[in-house]
Amino acid sequence: MGGRPRRAFRGVVLATVAVSLFVSLVPTHARAACDKPVYLTLDTGHMGVAPLIADVLKRQHVLVTFFAANEKTQEGDGSLGDHWAGWWKARAAEGHAFASHTFDHVYWRADLAGDAASSGFRVRPSAGPQAGKEFKMTARQYCDEIARSETRLKEITGQAPLPLFRAPGGKTSPKLLETARRCGYAHVGWSPAGFLGDELPSERYSNAALLRQALERVKPGDILLAHLGIWSRKDPWAPAVLEPLIEGLKGKGFCFRTLKDHPDYKAWISSHSRP
Repeated sequence: MGGRPRRAFRGVVLATVAVSLFVSLVPTHARAACDKPVYLTLDTGHMGVAPLIADVLKRQHVLVTFFAANEKTQEGDGSLGDHWAGWWKARAAEGHAFASHTFDHVYWRADLAGDAASSGFRVRPSAGPQAGKEFKMTARQYCDEIARSETRLKEITGQAPLPLFRAPGGKTSPKLLETARRCGYAHVGWSPAGFLGDELPSERYSNAALLRQALERVKPGDILLAHLGIWSRKDPWAPAVLEPLIEGLKGKGFCFRTLKDHPDYKAWISSHSRP
């Protein structure tokens, strides 16, 4: 064999090795075809399990959408405070998506009389300086409350959050949803089978039962909901359920995507994203 064919052969081998190495470095979630997607979403909480959850997601190559409020935490100055800023920045670098959960975790209680543009709501935050108090909030103030979380997330991560929000507890009204959409935010709830049960009392709903139920009921296209720590649950959900759930769903052919790819929100995100 002459020198030129030998050099050409070596070039082909080197190119093949380079391509193989590149493919091996690309996370599975970024290169695999996905015809059974599910959308795991995580709301803030006391953050006690946040490091564990981050490790599981990284190990499993799973991207999620975080809905963030500045809630009271076991450690630090609130879930969107300076103590946790580095944690959020690291999740952004990994490719996760973010959206608002209102800043003070403000629960909707009732609509006030009038149309969506001119009236407002009775609300009760569970965090912040007015935690536990019920008061009136105008439509504009409610929009500002959603935007406060968005602004803080962008400040921490350097990444523009999605133009989406989740009302605490999923409590809304048609009027509240219209108000938010006027301000550029679409609401995201969760699928019936996507309620993963980490808020339920562990004395009545064991982790094993919740895992079994999710693996039996979750369907393609479902939006799943869990939290970064629930104060009231004595036997924490995430350490026992999160990784087995991800592995079990993967074993059934499911794949994980952020809400950027959800067919119900892609057009809204495209037309309402902010720089």
